[in-house]
Amino acid sequence: MSEHDHDEDAYVGRASLRLHGEEETTVSVDVRLRGHFQPIDGYYRWYGRIAANDELDAAAGGKKKKVTITTSQGEASGEISDPDPWNRYRITGTSTPPFSVVTSLAEIEGAQH
Repeated sequence: MSEHDHDEDAYVGRASLRLHGEEETTVSVDVRLRGHFQPIDGYYRWYGRIAANDELDAAAGGKKKKVTITTSQGEASGEISDPDPWNRYRITGTSTPPFSVVTSLAEIEGAQH
């Protein structure tokens, strides 16, 4: 399932998270992602939270990791940070996000009708 609002693009749903390192591990997770274009530097920045997941916690060990995230809408490279007090990891990335974004004025106008 995905959601869009007027100021930000978003994705809520299942994703596959591949953790890079000595041992590559893939974990199925629930995510809530958002993103926006940063006009100052010209990059699209996306970010979000991964729901608490014991398998992810065991694989990441509470540490930052480079990852590849795949959703039903796309794939992107990013990084997870250490978990918050509720054991949810934050994920961030730059450039093409792992979800659909509006890329034309026609799409924006069509979404408003």
